[in-house]
Amino acid sequence: MSNVLGSKIAVLNLLGINIDFSVGLIPFFLTFFILDALNEVYGREKARETIWLGVLVLIFVSAITWIAVSLPYAARSWLSPEQFNPVFSASLRIIIASIIAFSLADLNDALVFSKLREKLKGKMLWLRSNVSNFIGQTIDTFAFMFLAFFNFFGLLGGYDAAYVITLALPYLALKLVLSLVNTPFVYAAVSWLKGGKVQVK
Repeated sequence: MSNVLGSKIAVLNLLGINIDFSVGLIPFFLTFFILDALNEVYGREKARETIWLGVLVLIFVSAITWIAVSLPYAARSWLSPEQFNPVFSASLRIIIASIIAFSLADLNDALVFSKLREKLKGKMLWLRSNVSNFIGQTIDTFAFMFLAFFNFFGLLGGYDAAYVITLALPYLALKLVLSLVNTPFVYAAVSWLKGGKVQVK
């Protein structure tokens, strides 16, 4: 879904600074609080299972989308290639970068959350969620931006490292703010999974 929605760029004013961002961020950042809730209630292994299921779904949807874009158009098609292709035809490099970044970010988020839960003896869910999310979001942002847009010292098309970092930083700032906004939703999700028996500690 993020790859499909990602072609629209929105603007958000954050502390007086206009940040342009892909609306594909909206469904993506939701995965972090869902994973944290699953990790809290069912443990790291269940969170990992969910992540790998998500990776398989990403690969499947990307493959189906690529097939759909590649098939020739019939004369009776009510959408032209110019209308259909720009929405659904992300480059192979973008797709691979998305899948790798998603995997690395969410697996590390689950690991950090689990380690903090052990360290803090199950307390301070808000802190564990935000620290793990900050780490996961940072990995996701830089992994995706460099895999998708870095020129790898002239080996691929793209930009130099300094420019890629300038692209990544506003996205990262927005993701970190969204992570803080996510905190009450983590508590709500954990409460729902536990049947309304979660306590703020």
